[in-house]
Amino acid sequence: MIYTITLNPALDKTVEIPSLTVDGVNRITTMRTDPGGKGINVSKVIQKLGGKSMAAGILGGDTGRAIQSSLEAMELNTWFQFVEGETRTNMKIIDPVNHTNTDINEPGVTVSEKILDSLLKELLKKVSQGDIAVISGSMPKGSPKETYFLWTKAFREKGAKVILDADGELLKAGLKASPYLIKPNDHELSQLVGRTLKTPEELKQVAMDLMEKYGIEKVVVSMGSAGALYVTKEKALYAEGLKVPVGSTVGAGDSVVGALAVAEESGMTLEDTVRLSAATGAANVMCSGTQAAEYSVIQELIPKVVYRQV
Repeated sequence: MIYTITLNPALDKTVEIPSLTVDGVNRITTMRTDPGGKGINVSKVIQKLGGKSMAAGILGGDTGRAIQSSLEAMELNTWFQFVEGETRTNMKIIDPVNHTNTDINEPGVTVSEKILDSLLKELLKKVSQGDIAVISGSMPKGSPKETYFLWTKAFREKGAKVILDADGELLKAGLKASPYLIKPNDHELSQLVGRTLKTPEELKQVAMDLMEKYGIEKVVVSMGSAGALYVTKEKALYAEGLKVPVGSTVGAGDSVVGALAVAEESGMTLEDTVRLSAATGAANVMCSGTQAAEYSVIQELIPKVVYRQV
């Protein structure tokens, strides 16, 4: 079973505003609303790929109930703990004229260490040896900085493979617990080591260093439209970015994580993993909002993935 953990979910409202103007009146031309948060996005993608997952996390208020109802309507397995307060609503503004994507994210609910401990204990009762736990996204207000370290360590001790998708201090903390796989983007990896990493070769060297230092098995570095780098202890493959019409880049990284989880659970080779995840990421870029792309679209893109060894 794949478990996706979203501790700071959101209701994602995606709007299009041609020629967005600061300090002026802007008119929305199209709008859609999706249940969101990185782990939830991962679960939506896993379902489209034919896999099963349980989306778990924390929700609050009417917005939280709307998210849960929407996920249940999608027939996704969920296990959320409700808390006081209101789950955040995030605005994603797409400007098709200037080709920009602007995120305006609310802070969300405040969650105590006690609530997080309770949620973790309940989840650990469900997790078994060989399961996959995807821990991703931001933390709610009030959360201890070491939360991702504690959660990664706890899932590992239960025998689960942890996929960690975080940045900044959350990534630094989680690394110390030796997750199975991490998926930073090139900017996050550059920030982690304090220097700009531009080429696949530079990214590979840093990934190898992290694997050796922290006992990580795999590193996948997303590079936006430039593609992605896949590093294991045996080899490294660089996949070129697929050229597709852009609907929204929001959630593109989450779609790659969803494909990585499905590939890991099914025991795919690294080459097949590269093809599936690159195609899935590109297919989701073609969608509006944070909806997941249909598998038929992903299938059409898989043969178009070009990669080479680094």
